[in-house]
Amino acid sequence: MAKTSTTRKRGRPLKLRPEQAEALVVLARENPRLSLDDLTSAFRQQSGITVSAKTAWRYLDQAGLHRRRREGPAGMTTPAPETPSPDPSRYGYHEAHRDVGDAERYPCGLTDSEWEQVRPLFDPTGRPGRPAKYPRRQMLDACVYVLRSGCSWRMLPKDFPPWTVVYRTFRRWQARGLFETMYDELRRLWRTREHRAPEPTAGILDSQSVKTSPQGGPRGYDAAKKINGRKRHLVTDTLGLLIAVLITAGSTQDRDAALPVLELAKKKVPGLEWLFVDGGYRGAPMAQIHERHQVQVEVVRRPTKPSGGWYEGQLPLFEPTASAFVVLPKRWIIERTNAWNERPRRMNRDHDRNLGVSAAWIWLTEGRMLLRRLSTTATNQAA
Repeated sequence: MAKTSTTRKRGRPLKLRPEQAEALVVLARENPRLSLDDLTSAFRQQSGITVSAKTAWRYLDQAGLHRRRREGPAGMTTPAPETPSPDPSRYGYHEAHRDVGDAERYPCGLTDSEWEQVRPLFDPTGRPGRPAKYPRRQMLDACVYVLRSGCSWRMLPKDFPPWTVVYRTFRRWQARGLFETMYDELRRLWRTREHRAPEPTAGILDSQSVKTSPQGGPRGYDAAKKINGRKRHLVTDTLGLLIAVLITAGSTQDRDAALPVLELAKKKVPGLEWLFVDGGYRGAPMAQIHERHQVQVEVVRRPTKPSGGWYEGQLPLFEPTASAFVVLPKRWIIERTNAWNERPRRMNRDHDRNLGVSAAWIWLTEGRMLLRRLSTTATNQAA
């Protein structure tokens, strides 16, 4: 006698019954723009059944519903992704910078829009004399390449002009102060776009100690930072843009270099009236600055601990006590500028014997960054 056995499908039972699966499909057709997570959440609120996004996708796939980019005659649809507009407050490279020449240009090289900003300064039209053998734009790109990559002059890639020609051109531009002049023009333009006066009336003074390489040149030991090298004394405006730069040995005290660097700033910006400094600049030099140049010096001190401390006659810019980290007013601006100067690999150390060359690298560093920022802002406004 033959046995009769009923075939039984093995495996886990279905999560949804046919009528429940149909309800899920109807819900998806009525709300085609919902994501899978939102669809499962709406289905749980409607039927009280919890399903995962993967399970819901399987039921919708069996019913012939598929997610598409454009509207179709049937099935689930989602709108095409919108191209996000560039954030005007974001600096850096955008699509406008990635033009056809980007395939042949190094990432640090100047774009067409950036070169047009500084071309009248480095390659003026109608200049008398013999025409230049190498394009000035290529010369400037080579200088920026050395700055950004940190390589020596002899290690310049062969697609640039000979390194001896590039170095001589760089020293001529440095002697004529072209990098500083370029930055001064870009600073005025940026301040105008930020709805500020072209020339600032308040500045911030601070120094940064950096190590030097074995190339030689003036150097000294900074006992406070325990660094054997040089100091970069900077004066910036309240936006963090450079006004004056002075390079000294690391053993030079901040208060001793305050007057010389301020005289450089006053020579360039005669309308400077306020100067914010840290506690290391207290003393007689600040009184001399006030007497000679009629500049009001404001010392921004660190907050004292709740246990107490010494106080001076000048009132602080913030509450005198603090139990946690406090951002010091105005001080963080120039500290950010010091951080900007350390981004290129050439600026991690001071590799030059000549202090004027070291200052020129700072002007070129800040000028390259500000030039990119201006070009990006102009492109966003045109779009």
